[in-house]
Amino acid sequence: MILELDCGNSFIKWRVLDRQSAVVGGGVVGSTEELLVGLDKVSGLTLRAARMVSVRSDDETSALANLLFERFAVTTLRARPAEVIEGVTNGYDDYQRLGLDRWLAIVAAYRLAGKACLVLDLGTAVTSDFVAADGAHLGGFICPGVPLMRNQLRTHTRRIRYDDDAAERALHDLTPGRSTVEAVERGCSLMLRGFVQTQLELAREYWGESFEVFLTGGDAGSVEEILPAARVMPDLIFIGLAIACPLP
Repeated sequence: MILELDCGNSFIKWRVLDRQSAVVGGGVVGSTEELLVGLDKVSGLTLRAARMVSVRSDDETSALANLLFERFAVTTLRARPAEVIEGVTNGYDDYQRLGLDRWLAIVAAYRLAGKACLVLDLGTAVTSDFVAADGAHLGGFICPGVPLMRNQLRTHTRRIRYDDDAAERALHDLTPGRSTVEAVERGCSLMLRGFVQTQLELAREYWGESFEVFLTGGDAGSVEEILPAARVMPDLIFIGLAIACPLP
């Protein structure tokens, strides 16, 4: 079995693959302790390898790799910055500064599309990246995602107070809000949609209609209806991780 880890700033996304590359366990956790609890629940877990992409500090990343070695006796392969992988050229002036999660999503999308593509990752932060038909990464954009926008309003505006259940109910439609929760949640949703529409317009300026759109991240479902042709791929980063860290 192979353990794959995507270590973000706030959460760890993980999954376990069997010999046929089928997913036999996985989830999203907030700590290494929760990760170990989740792994303990995977039936017949016997790890032969592990690979990881991490945007955390070197110390945090090494500590997790050491923990996995102590618990499961596996050495964890770590994705590293690169100028070129599988025909994709890193577009940053300093290639080491491009977030590894973005880089792996770009590599995976280009491998799957084989042509120009727009990669949208809608999570705590929202990122977009443009990859030309020849594999050249043209750059991208980063902005706050819905969770960050919501939390900033809750934190800095004293009268905005509501729970997650109310937030979910508020998104049943996008008519003008008649309560604070509706106004905030629908406003954030519309800002996200506006960002996505702008990325599509830019992609069309580059490539007309000859490109593919990839959607990943926790809020990908909130924009699916305005991107009917997009490929929604929750595990896009893991696909890139396998390309960057092949196992024998």
